[in-house]
Amino acid sequence: MFDLTDKIALVTGGNGGIGLGMARGIGQAGATVIIVGRNAEKSAAALRELQSLGIRAEALACDVAQEREVQRLFADVQARHGRLDILVNNAGSTIRKPPQDFSLDDWNRVMDVNLTSAFLCARAAFPLMKAAGSGKIINIGSILSTFGAPYAPAYCASKGGIVQLTKSLALAWAGDGIQVNAVLPGWIDTELTVGARNQVSGLNERVLARTPAGRWGTPQDLAGIAVFLSSGASAFVTGAAIPVDGGYSAA
Repeated sequence: MFDLTDKIALVTGGNGGIGLGMARGIGQAGATVIIVGRNAEKSAAALRELQSLGIRAEALACDVAQEREVQRLFADVQARHGRLDILVNNAGSTIRKPPQDFSLDDWNRVMDVNLTSAFLCARAAFPLMKAAGSGKIINIGSILSTFGAPYAPAYCASKGGIVQLTKSLALAWAGDGIQVNAVLPGWIDTELTVGARNQVSGLNERVLARTPAGRWGTPQDLAGIAVFLSSGASAFVTGAAIPVDGGYSAA
């Protein structure tokens, strides 16, 4: 029931970090994986890694915060494959400042990449999935969908919005055979969190002290949940927001 053979999956921000970890898991379960990113060199390296594992993979360039680029991306996927079975909305960014120092441009930039892009991509995926009578959408939130952070007001707001968007899409599209769920990663060791550890004093120590697993997560820790939510094993799971955080949110 976890077999993804012959499925077509698209992962935004799939050229690194959590996105690449999920792409790796989905690909190893049998799917063809399309990784989407803006950095061509980074995407090429990720593509080589996936292909070295025997995964059928492609890389496409797109700024998923731009409506026209998203429309072009999904038209390209339809022309290449004629279908889309799995969408992982993982593209994300942050700006670390206290709220009083945020400009409107700062706010809009984070919201567009983290939240608006998920809406645009899900909306573009819907007709392909509806035509097939099935589909899986995985939106990447965060434990900061639940908790606050004084240095990340836009990030927290966008990731809280991801959970509510997930619920709305799940309710709207359940009758079309489409399941929509959110994954809430905890503190995962990625380029994004390296920046956080450099900028936020004491963060590493606080994370380790509160995480029952006693470590930071790795992108590979997200592979299993990606396969589960992409597969028939989760056919009756929709509208859920699932933490993958080593127990952080239970503490």
